[in-house]
Amino acid sequence: MTARRWASALVTGASSGIGTSFAERLAAEGTDLIVVARDTGRLEALSEGLTASHGVSVEVLPADLGDGRQLAAVEARVADARRPVHLVVNNAGYGTSGRFWELPVDGEVAEVAVNVIAVVRLTHAALGAMVGRGAGNVINVASVAGMLPSPAAATYGATKAYLNSFGDSVHEELAGTGVTLTTLLPGFTRTEFQERANVSEEIDLRVPGFMWTTPGQVAAAALDGAAAGKARVVPGAVYKASSALLDSLPSGIVRRVSGAVTRRS
Repeated sequence: MTARRWASALVTGASSGIGTSFAERLAAEGTDLIVVARDTGRLEALSEGLTASHGVSVEVLPADLGDGRQLAAVEARVADARRPVHLVVNNAGYGTSGRFWELPVDGEVAEVAVNVIAVVRLTHAALGAMVGRGAGNVINVASVAGMLPSPAAATYGATKAYLNSFGDSVHEELAGTGVTLTTLLPGFTRTEFQERANVSEEIDLRVPGFMWTTPGQVAAAALDGAAAGKARVVPGAVYKASSALLDSLPSGIVRRVSGAVTRRS
């Protein structure tokens, strides 16, 4: 077991992918956990495995973060002063694919609710408790997709662009409080995300192997960055370089290139 950086952490979307990797790495450091996701069975299996392997306490909190009442229950847990949470990882999120006007609008609105509204509410609850204590960290999982237009995934890209801007702004507001907010911007990562977005076959054909990262690499980089108080973490050399390039290019050029690439695909 490595040195413990946080006494307790809450991780949303913990039942698979990057969320599971966050939980596993935190448990290996001796951090007690609250794991949140819709799939109760997966959460219970994760809890049993982490407790057996690392001897940590793992609280299972099933919730659909797109449901207002269930989200409120997670907010209350985050804000509970009697059981303080020292790290909140807002990892839950998903994407849809297709031409925006051809997709069911209720599904797009639901995507905004999980990717943005839930993150804003849980971040607010966490910071309200943490700033009062003068310590704590929040990690919000955005994406490099939020740095450029995302034709055929317009709602997803826009939700991540919101998190990028929101995170940078709140990080600066927190200066001097002892609390930090770190925004994580992963690129292509091998998880169930692509299957859920219904783009797994296309992406496997078009994205070369060197552009993929693993959930473990992403979670490790994020935790190190949060412990160091960084505003942004971009895992992987390819994505560090591409994010720097995107920052330097005029937005019109980035938009036209993104559109051309999507039409060709």
